[in-house]
Amino acid sequence: MTNFDTLITKIIKPLVEYPEDIVIEHNESDRFYEYHLFTNKHDIGRIIGKKGHVAQTIRTIVYSARVHNKKRVRLIIEDGKNKNS
Repeated sequence: MTNFDTLITKIIKPLVEYPEDIVIEHNESDRFYEYHLFTNKHDIGRIIGKKGHVAQTIRTIVYSARVHNKKRVRLIIEDGKNKNS
């Protein structure tokens, strides 16, 4: 299975001003592997982009990675208020 932490980090790191503040947490449900992305609150706009285009592109790349079962991957970009604020 793809290492999604590494994949997400490699995509996000060049976009942000504070790469040391990137935190990825995991949750697993019956249907999804959820990855919660936390960054510095000053970087959230860089990750979301205008009209959410950057965030959508990041999700498209992450969702296209191969998973070896029927669960799907979900990337949740947190607003930066909960971690590393």
